[in-house]
Amino acid sequence: MELSVRKAAAECGGRIAVVLEDHTLSYAELAAKVAGTCAELTRRGLDSSTLVAICASNRGPTLIAVLAFIELGIPFVAVHPRSTEREVAVVMSDANPRCLFGDAEVDSLMVGTSIWTDSACEIPGAAPLAILYSSGTSGTPKGAILSRSAFVASAQGSAENLGFFEDDRWLLCLPLCHIGGLSIVMRCLLARSTVVLLPRFDAQAVLAAIVRNRVTLLSVVPVMLQGLLDADREGVLRSVRAVLSGGAATPLSLLTRAVGAGVNVLTTYGLTEACSQVTVQKWKPTAVVRSGSGTPLSGLELSIRGEEGTALVPNTVGRVWVRGRSMMTGYVGKEPLGDGWFDTGDLGELDDEGVLLVHSRRMDLIVTGGENVYPAEVEQALLLVPHVRSAVVFGVPDPQWGAVVAAAIVVLPEFQESSLTDVINRSLASFKRPRLWVTVDAIPQLANGKIDRRTAIAEFTPLLRKLRA
Repeated sequence: MELSVRKAAAECGGRIAVVLEDHTLSYAELAAKVAGTCAELTRRGLDSSTLVAICASNRGPTLIAVLAFIELGIPFVAVHPRSTEREVAVVMSDANPRCLFGDAEVDSLMVGTSIWTDSACEIPGAAPLAILYSSGTSGTPKGAILSRSAFVASAQGSAENLGFFEDDRWLLCLPLCHIGGLSIVMRCLLARSTVVLLPRFDAQAVLAAIVRNRVTLLSVVPVMLQGLLDADREGVLRSVRAVLSGGAATPLSLLTRAVGAGVNVLTTYGLTEACSQVTVQKWKPTAVVRSGSGTPLSGLELSIRGEEGTALVPNTVGRVWVRGRSMMTGYVGKEPLGDGWFDTGDLGELDDEGVLLVHSRRMDLIVTGGENVYPAEVEQALLLVPHVRSAVVFGVPDPQWGAVVAAAIVVLPEFQESSLTDVINRSLASFKRPRLWVTVDAIPQLANGKIDRRTAIAEFTPLLRKLRA
């Protein structure tokens, strides 16, 4: 199968392609709208030699425009709709697209339906499909150039793990401007299955959409999963055959809660540079608690390496390196990646069965008194404390120890500080225990649902106080 709405319509025109808030589109109807948009893009002189940018909001017209770009082989830069002017300027300066399609400009492309008047163009697999910018957690955002063949390889690996059925409906509540959202569109297009598009994440809206549209697949980040479990009074999530949780480490306590409620959660590990998933737990028809983030998708390899780049034995923490078919071509303005290994900057280990356990992003590592502390491990321990809802852990400079561990937590009214000290004293080695802490109303998040550690550090450090032993 190919990344082509036109060819999908020829194969299964009557099948539902997209479910929007107020109507559905079959593949034939979607192809007619995409054809009209392609004609308008061609009239404006845009083709595969032109790079464009698009404000990739979760709207029907935006999805149609993206599919038209893909049909014509026009590479695009995905810009987040909530980006500031400065953030947009950085991306535009770095990638240098010909134009930026905001919502109004996208709407101007929706000139009506059309029929294809020429033969389908064959676009090389190595051609760039999209440029997506990382969240910038390790510095200035960098644009990952993702080819058509990389998206196809990623989608094929996902399908081999999950299987695809004709009645599969994948709910898209992740941002279309991020790899997690865009990759769902690619997977469904290749499988000729259905995308259920929501404008944004809202727990009640997601649960209602699952019931109304018979959703079978759902992708979320952990904070979304927690919100869904809190709101799911009727056990709606049990009807979804797989809920994929990624974007950040899924706490074991959250996973245990979900599986206990009958929700079939598969934890994943991925990154923009690999077209989303790198590892994922194998799909099983029943919910079960499993540690780690699964094994690599087909076509991908993992290696855990030390500081000198040498491979480490299983059950040893090191840097996560990846290579394979779904990897990016390279970063904008940088040397191509080629077919070599890519250092993700993350820290993790492989167990004896080849399952990946991710500890932390490298920049998040806290070195205190010569000991390494991984924030994800401390955060999971804090979530075991009664009445703690969420937590972020970071290092604070200290003249004696180099750094000390600090935590900001969101708690319920019943929370007691004594329970915090009791749990961390039981759960963590002394050097891993937070020495400073503060209760806050909410943990700041990036647009993709991950913890915004930089903002958290800036906001919460002045509020920290010593934790009583």
